[in-house]
Amino acid sequence: MNTIGLVAFALVGSAKAIREEFDLFGIAVVGLAMAFAGGVTRDLLVNRVPLALQSPIEISLGLLGVSLAVGLSVVLDSPDDHPISLLSDAVGLAAFATTGAIVATDTGVSAFGVVAVATINAAGGGAFADILLDRSPFILFDDFYASCAVLGGSAYWLVVTAGGAGSTAAGVCAAVTVGIRLAAINYGWGLPTAQILGLTRQEGDDNP
Repeated sequence: MNTIGLVAFALVGSAKAIREEFDLFGIAVVGLAMAFAGGVTRDLLVNRVPLALQSPIEISLGLLGVSLAVGLSVVLDSPDDHPISLLSDAVGLAAFATTGAIVATDTGVSAFGVVAVATINAAGGGAFADILLDRSPFILFDDFYASCAVLGGSAYWLVVTAGGAGSTAAGVCAAVTVGIRLAAINYGWGLPTAQILGLTRQEGDDNP
């Protein structure tokens, strides 16, 4: 799961930087930030040395994702909007949500902790990459994204609590996260804003 997430998120982050016309160093920085920021935050929360600092293989996987993004940019006009990137993002989200849930469960945190760590692991990298791109993290105002990780982490905890095997819980978490994310992309799902709720209430008050 961690391997899939690293390559996928490095590809997506790099594709975003390519659209903003960053140089190759900037592309690598944004790609690696998206791949590793969530996992590093996860490890700090559970009081362990970040996995990214323990193994050179981790960085190699991130650089592989960066290279794939650069390669795609040669043949595609908008690699960050291409179905390959959107699918990679969904797969990375599911992989990191599952990894976060596994790590949190192994450390014995509460149900809230499992869901929170899964969500941070999944969405933290994308939020940090957006900050590097000088824009507000899209997970806070656009699209049905971090919520998918919340639902996936919750599904993991429910399966484990019900006595299911860890591998079963991991599969359910990944399937729920990626399935809902792809459905959200396909159907344009999004959470309502306070402004929309207020407008709906106002329209209701205006009707006789």
